[in-house]
Amino acid sequence: MLSNYASDEFQKYERIYEKELTKIEAGLNEVFKGMSPHSLYDPCLYAVTGGGKRIRPFMVLLSGAAAGGKYEHVFNTALSVELFHNFTLVHDDIMDNADKRRGRKTVHLKYGVSSAILSGDNLIAVAYKYLMKDVTSNHQYIFNLFTDAIIEVCEGQSLDTDFERKKNVSIDEYKLMIKKKTAILLELCCKLGSAVVGADQGTTEALGAYGHNIGMAFQIQDDLLDIFGDEKQFGKTVGRDLLEGKKTYLILKAIEKSDAKAKKMLNLFITNKGIKIDQISEFKEMYKRLGVIEDAEKEIKQYTALAFEALNSIKEAEAKNILIWLGTKLLTRNN
Repeated sequence: MLSNYASDEFQKYERIYEKELTKIEAGLNEVFKGMSPHSLYDPCLYAVTGGGKRIRPFMVLLSGAAAGGKYEHVFNTALSVELFHNFTLVHDDIMDNADKRRGRKTVHLKYGVSSAILSGDNLIAVAYKYLMKDVTSNHQYIFNLFTDAIIEVCEGQSLDTDFERKKNVSIDEYKLMIKKKTAILLELCCKLGSAVVGADQGTTEALGAYGHNIGMAFQIQDDLLDIFGDEKQFGKTVGRDLLEGKKTYLILKAIEKSDAKAKKMLNLFITNKGIKIDQISEFKEMYKRLGVIEDAEKEIKQYTALAFEALNSIKEAEAKNILIWLGTKLLTRNN
């Protein structure tokens, strides 16, 4: 899809993204400014200022614009979803016993588990506070969207944890899990941007469908990057999903397509709940041999196509074009 854009258009959208990213970073730095006690707010600030692509808040801004509003109308809403997102990361990292996040120590390693739990709880409370700054009408619908998304993310994380104990997990079960754990938040971003500026239900649902399908593609791409990404750019330990015994799209597809050699490897992976670091290259070769990489790339492209189709009814041309550019950028990312 990137080839559909002239070079000047590509550069224009990149500049818009970078400009808004600077504003988002500045906004996040202000959220906890001057607040005490430091034992609570230092971990919160550390969590939200660790960098990242800030795709979720940018999606809020774009969706608000696509629905006929302006970026400033939904700026606090954009900050609220990034606070929400970081709440999930802080708690997920504790559950996963992760040591790195965006190339830095995770919050619980730097400040301790108790402080990380409490700061995560505080992040979601502050997220509501920032959402309330922008909402002037349709309060019940908007706050239900936000609350239901928190519930679904927790359900998705619970399913992900359940999968670690289950020997047999289907691709459909996996897709339900990533819908709840990942896609729901991107869907929320797009629906919130639209709803906060007072768009009609059809526009809000169309933008939500874009976010949902981009979220599905994003997570499958994340599964690919876990083993084929560059660790310095990815910001996480490459192959961590395999080391921890995670049942990703790649593993589940490999189980579906396994030959005798692969069955033995996969059985040991499930029995031992993961592999040793010196086995990662063997799993890479197995994925390539079974065509699992192509299967994952096909899924990513299908979800991305559905996302772009959902934008057909959106009339605000520039915001729609940037959403398409953003989806394409995510599809071709390497971190």
